[in-house]
Amino acid sequence: MGAALWILALGLMPSLLSLWLLRRREAQIQARFRQAIDFTPIRTQRSEPTPLHSDRYYLEGVGYLVGDISCRYNARSGYIRCAVNPEGPCEGCRYYEPR
Repeated sequence: MGAALWILALGLMPSLLSLWLLRRREAQIQARFRQAIDFTPIRTQRSEPTPLHSDRYYLEGVGYLVGDISCRYNARSGYIRCAVNPEGPCEGCRYYEPR
């Protein structure tokens, strides 16, 4: 009976050692995360983006848009107009195609 307990204990040792090492490593990683969070400066976000372009406007339910929304190539973005003429302007663009 005593030998069976020794064999069982010896069989469980690698698993218990692995579990202990895993828990220790997780605690070290969590401590590093907490340290990184503590030393990261808090950035404030602006509620309204600064207008980058003169033809930028706000569309209710969509957000800020740049350029002519009726153009087929308009990106529907507040930062770029389209893929073919991202710098703009839309007026006189040779790629303009109405929807």
